[in-house]
Amino acid sequence: MSPAHASRRLENAIRRTGVEFVAGVDEVGRGCLAGPVMAGAVVLHPDRLVSGIADSKLLSADERERLFDEIVESALAWTVTRVEAAEIDRINIHRASLQAMREAVLALAPIPGFVLVDGFRIPGLSMPQRALVGGDRRSSAIAAASILAKVTRDRVMVSLHAEDPRYGFDQHKGYATRQHLDAVARFGYSSVHRKTFRQPTLFDTIPD
Repeated sequence: MSPAHASRRLENAIRRTGVEFVAGVDEVGRGCLAGPVMAGAVVLHPDRLVSGIADSKLLSADERERLFDEIVESALAWTVTRVEAAEIDRINIHRASLQAMREAVLALAPIPGFVLVDGFRIPGLSMPQRALVGGDRRSSAIAAASILAKVTRDRVMVSLHAEDPRYGFDQHKGYATRQHLDAVARFGYSSVHRKTFRQPTLFDTIPD
């Protein structure tokens, strides 16, 4: 069964108030033991519909890859930013996630007039914003941002695996699977592990 597609209803309603550029923003990698947290921000073209945009967690890897290409080809603006493990350790994962999302929004050109955010409001933005719980299932712009961030982060983790294959980053993408936990027990933390995280359990394996 295909996942429920995210709606453009919110973006369209905001545009009808006179706002030309409405961005969606989302982060991925918040719950990982290793690798960066990444954020995507997207301003979708109002007249170029990309079919099948949905919460990235509900899509297969092949579907995400296809949608990634279609989104970057058709969007008015998009960007993906990252905060590395060392910075996450320094400022904590919540602040790092907000930092990545803020940087993603501010890197857009044109700068959006309104921002739809998955989950939490982003401090330090001058434009109006609305935080939506479950926003990646309610807003197509947020869902598109989640796809861009997820695909980009997965590619980063595959690259990190090529540099150091001991941990199996290409398989679990940094989440706390049994394979990953066993590798950490055997080899210790690498330079891309978040050393301030609590010891994970198998309940931490659900991707964000």
